[in-house]
Amino acid sequence: MAKESTKKHSANYYKSKILLVLNQAGKKSVSLSDLVGKTKCKKSEMRIFNEAIDMLRESGMIYEQKKGFVLCSRMGYFVAEVKRLSKTFGFIERESDNTEVFVPGKFLLGSMPGDKVLAKLIPSRTGSPEGEVISVITQAVAKISGVLIAEYGHYYIIPDTMTKTPVYVVENDCKAKPGDKVLAEITSRGKSHSEHKAVIISSFGSSEKASSCAVAAVIANGLSLNFPDDVIKEAEKIEFAGISEYDFTNRLDLRDEIIFTIDSADSKDLDDAISIEKTASGYKLGVHIADVSHYVRGNSPLDKEALNRGTSVYYANRVIPMLPKQLSNGICSLNPDENRLAFSCTIDLDKNGIIKDYHFNKTVIRSRVKGVYSEINSILDGNSTKEINEKYAHVKENIFIMNELADILIADREKRGSPQLETSESKLIIDENDICVDVLPRTRGKSEQIIEEFMLLANQCAAKMAKKYSIPFVYRIHEDPSPEKIQDMRTYLTSINIEYPHFTTIKPAHMAEILTNNKESTKFPVINNILLRSMAKAKYADTPVGHFGLALDDYAHFTSPIRRYPDLAIHRILSDLVAGYDKEWLTKRYEAFAKNASERSTQTELNAVKVERTCESCYMAEYMAGHINEEFEGIISSVTDFGVYVELENTVEGLVHINSMVDDFEYDGLVTLTGEFTGQKLTLGDRVKVKCVGANVNNGNIDFYLI
Repeated sequence: MAKESTKKHSANYYKSKILLVLNQAGKKSVSLSDLVGKTKCKKSEMRIFNEAIDMLRESGMIYEQKKGFVLCSRMGYFVAEVKRLSKTFGFIERESDNTEVFVPGKFLLGSMPGDKVLAKLIPSRTGSPEGEVISVITQAVAKISGVLIAEYGHYYIIPDTMTKTPVYVVENDCKAKPGDKVLAEITSRGKSHSEHKAVIISSFGSSEKASSCAVAAVIANGLSLNFPDDVIKEAEKIEFAGISEYDFTNRLDLRDEIIFTIDSADSKDLDDAISIEKTASGYKLGVHIADVSHYVRGNSPLDKEALNRGTSVYYANRVIPMLPKQLSNGICSLNPDENRLAFSCTIDLDKNGIIKDYHFNKTVIRSRVKGVYSEINSILDGNSTKEINEKYAHVKENIFIMNELADILIADREKRGSPQLETSESKLIIDENDICVDVLPRTRGKSEQIIEEFMLLANQCAAKMAKKYSIPFVYRIHEDPSPEKIQDMRTYLTSINIEYPHFTTIKPAHMAEILTNNKESTKFPVINNILLRSMAKAKYADTPVGHFGLALDDYAHFTSPIRRYPDLAIHRILSDLVAGYDKEWLTKRYEAFAKNASERSTQTELNAVKVERTCESCYMAEYMAGHINEEFEGIISSVTDFGVYVELENTVEGLVHINSMVDDFEYDGLVTLTGEFTGQKLTLGDRVKVKCVGANVNNGNIDFYLI
């Protein structure tokens, strides 16, 4: 007699059956009991069946509605990750194609950054993708920063982002006081952000101090002020070993050449040095970069931590380094009169500054002097002191050759049509009590331009080398502006009566022409900002598409491996190329690495910029808090339906809210507010006088009143 089959079905078997049944049902939901029946599940296999249901639900393939299950693809539902939140909206990123989708706050369903969610698209009001979260699939560890308040014997947090409504605090073990800037972890989720409950895990001190708010912003955005123990141990081991003659093996010895660094006076992580000489045909430029990849080996604790951080973060008078100080300020830093291992790019240029040849070599160098931008600027301006002349006596001739070549390169950049866009940068003056006592516009002298041009050359050569050998690489790319943004640019320029060249497809030279034609205009700062906003964001990618802003076909980041991971990544790849490894070997080793490094470096850069801006706004508000009721002149930098933003000459920006204006103003949807009774116009680029009436250090908001 034949034995009865005892074969048990797997969860994967039931997954396939469930998907088939739901696909046949279309948009109609199927109850659990119907699913069990249609998949012919036995009672003895219900545990496996439920396991299959859970797996499909967690992967975002099926969704349980009130009346039963549906297939997400049939319903237009998609899996996404919550990327960031503001008080009234958020952004999610679709998993399938990385499309960013705007979500109004009421449709976020209490989801937090890092959560995996199921979402659907809804009608858009702007033309950009807009959506609604319908289910939180998996919850991330969620932390929020904010100000602690006390009401009726209970503690609440007013969050910096996420919601306007205070969040209830269930524990305050760190004894934070009302008014403190705190970090809390969400321990109980509700269906909306206001229903969440939190436990305070850190207090940073008074929310009226910029330094407290800055540290909170750093921690809340996932940055760490300290390195893990295994990373520190590895760094200390490298520092203790130092540099020996053995390390010079197979390196080009350039210690007798005139090589020196140029950086700001307080810089401690010196990762680039320069050498230069005139030749019969033009110039020989050496760009010598700290050989960080010699010390930070792939998949080591140092490397994993560097990839996780992605970049050093600079704000006010502080730095959160990508690498421990034993490397960043120590053995990797190209300090004067010390032997240092470098990765050098030697470039031969003709008299017109055109690259004729280039070579990459592992080298050992010895910097002659720690050059300082301001000191070298004084030499070039002809007003240097006796002490400065003595300091640079051995390199003074080289400085003037550098200046000569830089002038040629700057002219060439203009000739190829690279738009000379200006970014408004601030210099924060912090006193001994960690208080911001002044804000100044950051200015660039000639020596800063010289170094920028030389770094651009080395970066071009690195990208050219990778393309020449068709090897995996991390490129710095800047895509062409989108048609939508170019149309916005045209509209804005027309609205303020600025002419622009006719074009079908925008080229860098078109933008350069607009800037050149309006260089002396009082509206130049506004025109500059309009063009800046029309640009795509630069990012890292493993595919070279060129750099629009620089008008270059080949570009990468090679020159700052101490503070940027993509530079370290391509040092590692180029090191193996220089060592003689072929394309096949390099592709096998680095193809996945280059893609991962590109994606991770782009994410960490965006996060770093966000943190730096948040911190800077807190310090600016701290400074302006000491200037309440004082009057200032500024320029209208942005116009919205709720008021105008005014930027002062010191780069501080504040809002004149429409509710504070004496007339009823109407927004034209572009660049102007017009008074209903007075006819007064407030237009982008107008110079105005304002009074500072408020400064909130905690959120960095500054309020102006129009005079």
